[in-house]
Amino acid sequence: MWNDRFSVGLRAILAVFTVALSVTSTSAATEKKLHNFIRNGTDGVIPFAGLIFDTAGNLYGTTEGGGDYGKGTVFELTPEEGGGWTEKKLHNFYNNGTDGSVPFAS
Repeated sequence: MWNDRFSVGLRAILAVFTVALSVTSTSAATEKKLHNFIRNGTDGVIPFAGLIFDTAGNLYGTTEGGGDYGKGTVFELTPEEGGGWTEKKLHNFYNNGTDGSVPFAS
């Protein structure tokens, strides 16, 4: 009797695992470039960390370098009607580091 319960439980676990595996393997994740940070541009370079969404669908993030002083930026990406995104620099980190510099966080 114990073997029957074990066998039924094992089959149930394997069935759930198989379904989960087939669902995750058939729905391939896609990536889309939203903004191209130009290496020598003032909008920032090396967006190292993840992005944060607000309730309006805007994305916020930081860049490790670039900006007006070369020490990184805080930026916002806003979705445009019909597709596409607009990038806006919200803050430049300064060379003297009094407000931080070279951020690695979202």
